[in-house]
Amino acid sequence: MKNIVIITPVYNDWDSFTKLIDEINKVISRFKDISFNLIAVNDGSDEKVPLISLPSNIKAIEILNMKINQGHAISIANGIKYALKNYKFDNIILMDADGEDRPEEISDLINKARELKNVSVVAKRVKRSEGPIFTFLYSLHKILTLIFTGKLMNFGNYSLITKSDSETIIKEQTIIYCFASTLKNKISNLGNINCIRGKRYFGPSKMSLLKLIIHSFSIIAVFKMNVFIRSALFLVLLSYLHPYLGMISPILQIMIVIFNIIIYIISTKSDKKKFQNMDIELGDTQKVTH
Repeated sequence: MKNIVIITPVYNDWDSFTKLIDEINKVISRFKDISFNLIAVNDGSDEKVPLISLPSNIKAIEILNMKINQGHAISIANGIKYALKNYKFDNIILMDADGEDRPEEISDLINKARELKNVSVVAKRVKRSEGPIFTFLYSLHKILTLIFTGKLMNFGNYSLITKSDSETIIKEQTIIYCFASTLKNKISNLGNINCIRGKRYFGPSKMSLLKLIIHSFSIIAVFKMNVFIRSALFLVLLSYLHPYLGMISPILQIMIVIFNIIIYIISTKSDKKKFQNMDIELGDTQKVTH
């Protein structure tokens, strides 16, 4: 492990990104044998990108400017694709720029990766900082994901990925609507660390409840074949149980059908052409080096 590229999407939150740079610089100062580069994918921000000061422990910071806002998933995919084309690295670290992915846990990711040797490591969330409503909805999301996919999704974007795994997942069309599920679906051997979901550096989240719900469906949609097969089995089971469940049975069947329609729509909206041409939305780049 000699070279690491840190990738983070940013949308109109440059104050947080500036603070993130300082926090990362403090953490990585202990890793004298590793060279760090930082790529920020500017996801079509309305706010002007500020002048970035390069701290002592980061070799270079590069801003990739998306022409239009595309969302976290495509920004992350573009960041990975760009890094593979333009950087020599051993690992990628993916994280959010708002403080919810705590920079201090970069050390844990690196140390775990060194222990496991050439295995990608994800940050498993064991504690969250959101309110009770969000926590309840997140728990419901995990339960539904487990029931309909057979997969326990207990991590998000925050992770350290090997170059070989990066090359594998960037070929998958599903990466443009969910990185974490694509990683889980394609890479069978993943290490993990426990992490705490941090508090945002500045202001409330800009993510609406509707977008959070769509994001939840996007995570599940990566495993659509599992969903369709399990749903068919549930529908058959509910038919047999109809004499015992009464009107509950057809109501549940209708809900399952609607659920599958949503999954199908999400999984097909990101067509092959959009996947192949996702980097067309990249505009100019800005790079700060020593």
